[in-house]
Amino acid sequence: MRIKTIVIILITVLLTVVLMQNKDNVDFSFLWATFRISKLLILALVAAVGFILGLLVGRPKKVKRLGGDAVDNDTEKSETNTLSNEDKDYIN
Repeated sequence: MRIKTIVIILITVLLTVVLMQNKDNVDFSFLWATFRISKLLILALVAAVGFILGLLVGRPKKVKRLGGDAVDNDTEKSETNTLSNEDKDYIN
């Protein structure tokens, strides 16, 4: 098993233990309203939102190119052999 898999399993087990220990109902205030709701539901909701945000932030981004592909108009660089005669003699 890889380290990443072990860490994911460990975090999942710890999250499950925390959620199961907090099953009692509490008053939850949101803006002007107050609700009587289970801590388990609030903790699970926060964990799910955090997971989704982590996926969105952590995914690779597509690179946007401005102005299309770059074109090199320098004809001097288009030569494939850029060695001087001295360098060629040294190599041979």
